[in-house]
Amino acid sequence: MGAQLRLLRRRISSVKSTAKITRAQELIASSRIVKAQQRMQAALPYEREITRAVTGVVSNAASVDHPLTVAKENPTKAGVLIVTSDSGFCGGFNANALREAEALRGLLESRGLTVIPFVTGRKGVTWHSFRGRDMGGQWVGFSRSPAYADAKEIAQTLIDSFKDENGIDEIHIVSTEFVSMLTQNVVVKRVLPLEVEETEATEATAIPPYFEFEPTAADVLESLLPRYVESRIFTALLQSAASEEAARRRAMKSATDNANELMRVLTQEMNQARQAEITQEISEIVGGANALADAAAGKE
Repeated sequence: MGAQLRLLRRRISSVKSTAKITRAQELIASSRIVKAQQRMQAALPYEREITRAVTGVVSNAASVDHPLTVAKENPTKAGVLIVTSDSGFCGGFNANALREAEALRGLLESRGLTVIPFVTGRKGVTWHSFRGRDMGGQWVGFSRSPAYADAKEIAQTLIDSFKDENGIDEIHIVSTEFVSMLTQNVVVKRVLPLEVEETEATEATAIPPYFEFEPTAADVLESLLPRYVESRIFTALLQSAASEEAARRRAMKSATDNANELMRVLTQEMNQARQAEITQEISEIVGGANALADAAAGKE
């Protein structure tokens, strides 16, 4: 019985230590979510304006033939940028992104394309390395706090491969979009070749009916398109960073609640074992006393 009590005490101590760790992780994630959301919101106006500018150039200079806006004939390769995290403890955040990337891979392969993954985050890199899959590029170390320089490096690698005759013919991004503290959705977007979506214009987003280009529309587009790709990737990284912290907070809160519930059950079990041990000791004492009394009565 004493061995069982010692075992229960050790388990309670271990679960209590785990609960402290998960609670600390929950508080850290909660403090980082606010900053991640602020950075995400600050980047949205830039992405919106550069998208508006690129749309305006393409719409007003339809004759411009740029490698990043023209779909290649008979495409054979597709590059997929998969955004994952560097660390774990974030529930199904990485699993959901990788599952969606696999679904996209199957769709592209059904079109006869060879898929080349470009991966950010140690979890995604490890997942592909374990399965022996070659990657066109890998970047780690900034999933929680991405900088624009990171997005620029990734964009340059993808654009160089897209411009190469033997490189990729399409570029897709698989990332997690932050909706709210409780909801994060995995989204798939095609970045290149550029697709200009026709939307109903508002006063804030309306494109002027005429542009004057200096020096030429092609030169303006040559400068804008790399910035456009960089902004799309940077926004995806920021959205993913905020989603990662929200997913980690939710996962750590769940782990803390489970640990507290387990401690309650183990404590109850330990108390029952202690009561049983005390009852047994009392029974042994009473039994011994009765035996002594019977012995004394027999001598008389």
